[in-house]
Order: sequence, then C-alpha cells, then structure tokens
Amino acid sequence: MTEETAARSTTTATGASPAPAPAPTRSSAETEVTVVGAGPTGLLLAGDLAAAGVRVTVVERRAPERSNLTRAFGVHARTLELLDARDLADQLVAKGTPITGLRLFRRLSLDLSRLGSRFPYLLIAPQYEVERLLERRARAAGATFRYGTELRGLRQDAESVTAELRDEHGTDATLHSRYLVGTDGMRSAVRRSLGLPFPGVSAIRSILLADVRLSEEPESLLAVNGTGRAFAFIAPFGDGWYRVMGWRRDRTRPEDRPVELDEVREIAREALGTDYGMRDARWISRFHSDERQVPEYRRGRVFLAGDAAHVHSPAGGQGMNTGLQDAANLSWKLAAVLRDHAPDPEGLLDTYHSERHPVGALVVRSSGAIVRLAMAHTPLQRLSRALATSFLNAVRPAADRAMGMISGIGVSYEAPRGTHRLTGRRAPDLSLREGRLYELLRGGEFVLVAPDGADTAPPAAPGPVARAHWRDPNRTALLIRPDGYIAWARD
Repeated sequence: MTEETAARSTTTATGASPAPAPAPTRSSAETEVTVVGAGPTGLLLAGDLAAAGVRVTVVERRAPERSNLTRAFGVHARTLELLDARDLADQLVAKGTPITGLRLFRRLSLDLSRLGSRFPYLLIAPQYEVERLLERRARAAGATFRYGTELRGLRQDAESVTAELRDEHGTDATLHSRYLVGTDGMRSAVRRSLGLPFPGVSAIRSILLADVRLSEEPESLLAVNGTGRAFAFIAPFGDGWYRVMGWRRDRTRPEDRPVELDEVREIAREALGTDYGMRDARWISRFHSDERQVPEYRRGRVFLAGDAAHVHSPAGGQGMNTGLQDAANLSWKLAAVLRDHAPDPEGLLDTYHSERHPVGALVVRSSGAIVRLAMAHTPLQRLSRALATSFLNAVRPAADRAMGMISGIGVSYEAPRGTHRLTGRRAPDLSLREGRLYELLRGGEFVLVAPDGADTAPPAAPGPVARAHWRDPNRTALLIRPDGYIAWARD
C-alpha cells in the first residue's frame, strides 16, 4: 500500500475531516536572460535575444491586457531604422501619422525632411502599437512571458542571477539566469534591489496630459508654444484623437487632484491662443517630470535600460526612443557572450555602459533645455529664447545638427584613438548589390560591406558576419554591427 493510499484509507476509516491543503511551495526555474518589464524596451530586447536563440523570460507585474491609452506617442527616425532592421517599421508607419515639419514657439521651423534617413519625419504612433508589434515578434521567436509577476529581490554571484518573484496569487518563485536586465521603468525594482542611486531633480510638476477630439484642426500638425506663464503641445494620433500636453506656472497642484477638461482648455488658450474646441476627453492625467540618471548601467550580471536607467522631460519625445536604442545596443552583446562569440566577454558587456550612458546624459540635458526654453518668463530668458530660435532658423547646419540629435540620427559612439573616422558612427541605409543594409541586418548578424576585388580582412567580429558589396565603385570597407553602427572601416 502506498503512503497516499494509506492516508486515504485512514481518513475514510476514522471519518476525520480532510487534512488542510499544504502551504504553497516555491517553484524554481532557469533561463539564460531574465528581462524585468514588458514595456517597449524590454520587448525589443527579449525579441532580439529570442531571435538569436537565447532562452529569455520576461517578467511583468501588470496583467497582459494593455490599455489603449499611453504617454509615449512619437517614434523618431533612428528608432524607425532599428525597427526596419527587425522588419517592423513599415507596419508601424502604416498605423501612424508622419510629421515632416515642426514649428516651435511660433518662430522656429524645423524641416525633418532634411534628415538623411529612409524615415525623414517624426511618426505619431502610440506606444501600445509599438508594444503590440514587439510582443508579437518576441513571442514568435520563442520568448517566455510571466505576467502578473513582480520582482521582490535579486542576488547574484560570479555565474548567475537569482530573481525572487511573487505572482498575483501570492505564490513565491525563484528564476535563475545567466544575466538579468531591468527595463521596469522609473520606479525600477531592479535598480532598488541593486541599491543604486537615481540622482536628479523634479523639473516640472503638475503637467497635464489629455487625449481629446478637436472641433478645429490646428494650422500645423504639431502645435507647440510657451508664453512664460504656460506652455502647451498638441499632436494628432491620426485617428481623430489628439494628444495634448500642458503646464501653467501658477497651477502647480497635487498629482492625485482630479483634472477637468476646462483646466486643459484654459492652459491651451494661454499658450496657443485657442483650445481648438477641445471635447470628448477619453483620458486626462496629471504627472510630474523628473530629470534623473543612474550612475551605472551595469552592476555585475545585471543591467538597466530605458526609464530604469534614465528619465527626463517629455520635450522632444525622446523617452521611449532612447530606451529602444538602449535595448538594441545591449541585445547583440548579450547574445554574443552567451553564444561564446566574444573573445573578451566582460569588455564587450562593459561597452553597453560606456556607449549608452553618455547618450542618456545628452537626452536628459537636451530635453531639459527645450522645457526651459518653453518655460522662459523673465525678459532675459525670453531674449535668450528669441536669439536661439533666430540662430537655428538662420543657420541650417546648426538646425540639422539639433534635429539629428533629437531624432537619434546624429548619435555616434566614441571610437578608440587611432581608428578610422567612421568608426562608431551610425550607418545609413546603404543601397548594396544584395539589397538595403537594414534588410540585411534583419538576420541579426554583422554585415561586412566590401569593394569588389579588395583584400578585405576586418578584425574578428563577435558574431556571424554576412557579406555584401557596394553597388558603386566605393573603395571603403565597412564592418557594421547588428545595431547599425560601424565597428570597423578601412579605405
């Protein structure tokens, strides 16, 4: 007789009530990379890793259902290039509204069509559309998702990271992995578990966000202005709804105080001269904007990306974009290390911080500068804004450089001393005999672009290399990384 049968027999014979259910046991599982947070940054990272054959598990405290309301809504040219390298850009463009011209402070006009990209515009597309595409790709590639699960803590040693988890039913679990990436937002549990500081300031309080319909269409697709007392921003989603952001200097109120549409209308009239007949608000929110950056993007086997690593003002629409570019930088490096392609694994992983931390700092500064221009209210501040906008209007190279930095097209990584002048720069979408460069990057490999007949011997790449050839007599050889940056060049 087995123990289970014996137990049943005893219960039946004595007539005793059934024994209480045993306490829930802790489950334990293993994966190669744990990604904490299923926002755009985590989803792109998970999709890249899964596509490279890496076992990846995404942990997300929210339920799987997604709201159709979102704060992020602008996708810049560089991000679209990265999505193009994943065969997702054209699908997103079909759902969004391209904006080729920006008019700021009623004086400054920026022509985005001058961007040297296949996507010379700002695409108005809500974050949930980006997430749907990225999650579908990650699932198709084999990523595992654990929704309704929060990180309670973590510990690491020389070989692995252990995540302490709790699901929505209160059941505890552990998840062991080679590496862990925190993409879990401004209040990152991963960052807190590491004990890392998040220095910075709360730049603006009581910013209003609303999704509304308008009775009058704005003169330009993107309306932005600041008067000193207030600033406002209006952009179309392309489906009849408009996103409005506004702030007024004398209306700093607690974030939990309810917002009425009349308050949004009043700020718009102050900043833009009209409220365009705002009506039918489907969502209104009040929040504050911080400017913060973690000092270390890597601590041992744990990495931080997206809002877990840096937050800044919404001016310039760079938040989601910067996080996606963090993920594209980190994913191929983790895959190379896990597949033993990297001669110097630790050195390669360290370049994630050395390349992306300066970019995060730049975004914090530039978005803050835009907000401060919008908030200018003293005569000296307003004079400075007038001079800055006049300069950018008159000096096109300066305006092009500003657009390049905001769009991501102008972002480069510092190259080692003595390397070719192109090393570290973004590679444009080259037209090659084998097809467009960003189509070739869809394989997740390095791409070596070589002239015909040249004896091209680049340094060993930490991963597979696809070969391609110039259409024209160009004599420069390029080794392009999976994230679209030039790793090596030779004339």
